[in-house]
Amino acid sequence: MPRKFIKRYLPKPEKLRKQKSLGFLSEHLADPSLWTLTRRSVGGAFSVGLFFAFMPMPFQMIAAALVAILFRVNLPISVGMVWTSNPLTMPPMLYGAYLLGSWLLGAPLMPPDSDGMLGWVVDRFAVIWQPLLLGCVILGTLAAILSNIAVRLLWRWHVSLQWKKRLAIKKLPPPPENSNKASSLQK
Repeated sequence: MPRKFIKRYLPKPEKLRKQKSLGFLSEHLADPSLWTLTRRSVGGAFSVGLFFAFMPMPFQMIAAALVAILFRVNLPISVGMVWTSNPLTMPPMLYGAYLLGSWLLGAPLMPPDSDGMLGWVVDRFAVIWQPLLLGCVILGTLAAILSNIAVRLLWRWHVSLQWKKRLAIKKLPPPPENSNKASSLQK
């Protein structure tokens, strides 16, 4: 994968260790495995981040960070992937999870009101929490598995392309000598 491209956008571990708000994690932030860019650590980071992106809970980034530390996968990517659920994407994600959970549990559907998704979830939470939570866990798990597989396959494909380029460069014939230089040497 393009490590240089990814490293350009990642925060520096030293900078994060100096932040007082992250003091309780300072000893864990020194772990180099949380900052490495390998196929395993990036694939795992995508899995952790996307799983928590589907969870209808506050402080998703903190949960993703703690699980990234637990599984020793790339911390910044894990936390960054949580942002796939944002104010624009969260309503369809939650509603899709609710539809899936309702279908699996055989629960009657309660379509959202015109008040918006957040109002619908808050007003009817006592009734919809089971299908919503089941759908979120299933979709989060599915997103985690598929993203991990996709990252690993893309990484492997990119590495094989780089190897093919290297081999092609090694097999190139030497450049032809400049005919002007060769003719002037013969005179």
